[in-house]
Amino acid sequence: AAVVAGLESAGAAKRRMWFLERHAPREVMEARGALAALEAERAKYLETVPTVMVMKEREDRRETFLLKRGAYDAPGEPVGPATPSALPPMEGPPDRLGLARWLVSKENPLTARVAVNRLWQMLFGVGLVKTVEDFGSQGEWPLHEEMLDWLAVEFMESGWDVKRMLKTMVMSATYRQASSAAPELWQRDPENRLLARGPRVRLPAEMLRDQALAVSGLLVEKTGGPSVRPYQPAGLWQELHGGKGYEADKGEGLYRRSLYTYWKRTVAPPNMVNFDSPTRETCVVRESRTDTPLQALNLMNDVVYVEASRKLAERMMREGGASDGGRIGYAMLAVLAREAKPEERELFGGALAKFRKYYAAHPEEADKLLRQGESGRAPEFDAGELAATAALASLVLNLDEAVTKQ
Repeated sequence: AAVVAGLESAGAAKRRMWFLERHAPREVMEARGALAALEAERAKYLETVPTVMVMKEREDRRETFLLKRGAYDAPGEPVGPATPSALPPMEGPPDRLGLARWLVSKENPLTARVAVNRLWQMLFGVGLVKTVEDFGSQGEWPLHEEMLDWLAVEFMESGWDVKRMLKTMVMSATYRQASSAAPELWQRDPENRLLARGPRVRLPAEMLRDQALAVSGLLVEKTGGPSVRPYQPAGLWQELHGGKGYEADKGEGLYRRSLYTYWKRTVAPPNMVNFDSPTRETCVVRESRTDTPLQALNLMNDVVYVEASRKLAERMMREGGASDGGRIGYAMLAVLAREAKPEERELFGGALAKFRKYYAAHPEEADKLLRQGESGRAPEFDAGELAATAALASLVLNLDEAVTKQ
């Protein structure tokens, strides 16, 4: 009977559709056609959007009990979701949405204090609370408590605007101070907790790579999308993980921001780990900062930095003018955001002359340098001149000012 009823219902729908297609007004048919076109366009768009699994609240909430002596089969008195009595009560339904609203409530400033403290650490190298991962009784007391409270209030009242908060910090007189200081001040305050000078810390791994790509013109600023696979040393995956190995992307996938790099915990990107990027085996919110000879070798020889140097050299030759001084000044302004000093122009000019002499005597080395990377070389430039300029560009990208915020 149910099958017969279903067939009759389907038949009635078909008869109704047949009638509408032949007797409906023209405006209705045009609207139906437009609706069908939009639905097809929406379906095509949804095919390109990656799906994300989400959690949903149960309609009938499961009972939760205190377990007697922790035994899973010995339930005690029932308990319900709530916040600790020492903290402000949760308003609204006690579910994940209610908890999220409670976390960002103005009655609970802890979230804002933690957030602005991490932004401060990103810019100054160390947070107003040094233990950014611990605001509890075991953590450090805020060294500038009133500053932390003021920033937290500003952050909340701005609608949790991260860009505005970062702009407030970087435009402050404290941040814009010079990082140089007398030896006595360095001895008194080596970590700059008293903020008597500007921050001086090495850039994190992601910023170093993105900076090199940006000044060379290679950086792809596309937002969102799946992870990408930039360059990695050949054979590394087979040795540590097995399988067919790592296959690097082609085209723009090689030059996306480091944020989008595909990451496998057992085979972390070596150029990231080399600059103290966390391995993601545990949550790390306070990264270490080391300076090792291996990092300099990475910046000089890693294919992404060699390729960035070549592309920066092409920009120097194309936009910096025909003179050596103009090209050197262009590189300094692009990488360091300042003009080159006279002594620097003289020093770099001498280095460029040595590079020219070397690559003129070793054309095969020039060709080897220019063939690295997938972006290709500009054909309008002489190979020896481009290789020499690329070597100079690499020198500029390896300057302490380029890898250290100061």
